[in-house]
Amino acid sequence: MSTAHEVTRREAIDQYRIVGALPEPDLQGLVELAATICGVSTAVINIIDDRAQHQVAAVGVQAASCSVEDSMCAAVLIDPGRVVVPDAREDPRFRDNAFVTGVIASVRFYASSPLITPSGVAIGTLCVFDDEVGDLTDADARALDLLAHQVIDVLELRRLTRGLAESNTRLEQFATQVSHDLRNPLTALSGFLELAADSPEMIDAPRASRSLARAEAAASRMTSMVTDLLDFARMGGARPRFGNVDVGEIVDEVLEDLDGAVVGAGAEVVVDASMLIRADDTLLRVLLQNLIANAVKFTVAAGREPRVFVTVQELPDGWRLLVDDNGDAVDPALRDRMFEPMQRGHDAEVPGLGIGLATCRRIAHAHGGHIGLERSPAGGTRAWVVLPSDVAA
Repeated sequence: MSTAHEVTRREAIDQYRIVGALPEPDLQGLVELAATICGVSTAVINIIDDRAQHQVAAVGVQAASCSVEDSMCAAVLIDPGRVVVPDAREDPRFRDNAFVTGVIASVRFYASSPLITPSGVAIGTLCVFDDEVGDLTDADARALDLLAHQVIDVLELRRLTRGLAESNTRLEQFATQVSHDLRNPLTALSGFLELAADSPEMIDAPRASRSLARAEAAASRMTSMVTDLLDFARMGGARPRFGNVDVGEIVDEVLEDLDGAVVGAGAEVVVDASMLIRADDTLLRVLLQNLIANAVKFTVAAGREPRVFVTVQELPDGWRLLVDDNGDAVDPALRDRMFEPMQRGHDAEVPGLGIGLATCRRIAHAHGGHIGLERSPAGGTRAWVVLPSDVAA
């Protein structure tokens, strides 16, 4: 029966998925470096569980596995620490070991440094040995320790990278499901709106007909946005679909979608943004919708009637988009942190999850641009976005 310590070690090893995996070039490079520094013919990385020792990288021998009873490194892993043995025949831990007696090999010089995970679990060793008696200088022994730390760093990086890839896969699956769940009711809504717009009663109700047409357009944009944002999530935000976009038209569409919030707040939105820029129209619409909605709701939270100014300026190498409000200016100490997911503004009572600005930053970066907050000439907060013109289509 395995002890609790052995179970913990086995679980720690399993997290790295290194046993039985294809050779890792970085690990192979480390064992070669260890052999060179220590002046020996052989170096190995041993991963040791409660049953066997697995050589996952080796120089001087063919990587293989052996029973834990035959392992020299298993004998020193009980009390992890650097071990240097000039002649294994004279060490009581090793003199009867099959690797020393000639049954498996004829090891004389042996040195190892433990592989200890960040959580403090010893999972194996970086081991150097030779069939000649030898020793290590203090500098070489310290170098062996440093290389053992590097082995763990490589394993941790592999684990974190794999975890990130798995997380991204789960997020993509989640985004696909959410997209499906959103598109179904949007499709139904568009169908009902179309039926209502085509009904005979609308002939004598031009005002209602215009409202239905606006609602149809908003539903259509939302369907397009859901589809395109799903594609954006699948690409990791790396490759927007660039085209020539009229910022003024995008702002008009955003104000259509935000009409209820803008009118309900008694907000005045002044737009000077009729300019063609190079951008992804869907992502730009999401960005501007977040910035304008923030400007309105945080100005209301400050107890003022919102006046929002949306401006685009041409730069020698791109464009600057500005959204100014007359609310409260964001504290300079909070401006960078506001772009982190789940961070809230100066008024925590304002509805929202705190992901809007994080989304805006991701969109700006995907365009090769930058985004920030500063004090607005209007007295409140200015959100600025700089987008370069030299982006690939």
